Amino acid sequence: MNREIVLHNQRVIIIDGKISKIEPVSAKRAKDIDSIINAKDKYLIPGLAEMHYHLENNVENEFKLLIANGVTTARNMAEYDGQDQIKIREQANNNEILAPYYVTSGPYLKAKDLQTSTDVVNVVKMHQEKGYDFLKIADNLPKEIYLKLLEETGRYNIPVIGHGQRKLPLEYSLKMKSIAHIEEFMNIFSSEQKGDTIYLKQAAIKIKESGVYVSPTLGIFEMISRYADDEKFEILKRNDEIKYLPEKYAAYCMSDSTHYRTNSWFTAPESLIRLQNELEWQQRFTKILSNEKVPLLAGSDTYGLFLPGFSLHRELELICGAGVSPYETLRTVTVYPAKYLNRVSSGTIAEGKLADLVLLNKNPLENIQNTKTIEGVMLKGKWMGRNTLDSMLEEVEYGVKKE
Repeated sequence: MNREIVLHNQRVIIIDGKISKIEPVSAKRAKDIDSIINAKDKYLIPGLAEMHYHLENNVENEFKLLIANGVTTARNMAEYDGQDQIKIREQANNNEILAPYYVTSGPYLKAKDLQTSTDVVNVVKMHQEKGYDFLKIADNLPKEIYLKLLEETGRYNIPVIGHGQRKLPLEYSLKMKSIAHIEEFMNIFSSEQKGDTIYLKQAAIKIKESGVYVSPTLGIFEMISRYADDEKFEILKRNDEIKYLPEKYAAYCMSDSTHYRTNSWFTAPESLIRLQNELEWQQRFTKILSNEKVPLLAGSDTYGLFLPGFSLHRELELICGAGVSPYETLRTVTVYPAKYLNRVSSGTIAEGKLADLVLLNKNPLENIQNTKTIEGVMLKGKWMGRNTLDSMLEEVEYGVKKE
């Protein structure tokens, strides 16, 4: 993944969870190999990174869904009430549970949580003491509070992530480490600016120069119209993946009582047209950002019927469908996340890197949907072939039926 090329007929040697050597298969094979994985006619790519994950239900089940879909790194984007995300991170990264490499933000902070400078000081101090990897904010902070937050987090080197500041000029949002949705720009820009291709390109250059990373999260936006539109909702409810959700949770998500089914802002005929136009705008701006080499992070904002693992592949399809090449799309889920997390040991396949790998039956450079043709996953040097992955999915399916 350091350049757009397929290296044919290679042997990858793994020792103690790391890539020890990459050599042509014509080279004489070492005799002290413990196990051999036949990858003939298959394609090896780096493990995938889900950069906008939300834990909604059983953590071990959701991690199995991620891993079975090739996800070896996950960034959790909020600690909900009753969760201990620091403990989950420790269990995941100490191999106490089967899990991808895991990082997490603290609670999702809104204006009501940060009303005074004292609130800011206390919240940032709490993040520092607990050891969260990031501090996540909403889109509606007053300017003085936002600037105070940047000052305080700077003292402790805590990256600020989350929503762009919609009521402030663009340059304020560019002071963050990463912006969680491309939708934010749709709200930061004026109607005239959104329709001005020259302005959008200039804005993309500013975004690139700022160093901020951007997550398109096109899939979850697409899901809104799938919830709101009656015909699409009926199709959505027949999705086979729903069997991996707890029964009560799935029943609520498939009911007519959710926000996206009851609010005319989503469900009215003119609203459905608006949502489609907004998704198309977001895809256009995704392409503009990619053209200007803004580092994009694939993330699916897992929620409801947008299931962990499966959702990431849909996100890649939408990014690629925006006109981003399959290679650049793959970088959003491998190379850019590794750079963002300062993990020089991941993101590409090279000697000395961690053995977080996905073996595919078809070439993703030819069609991005081929990221779903998973034959096996190597996580932290542990190989899980197709049968093992299928067993994990069955454990989730039958486990949730018992809950």
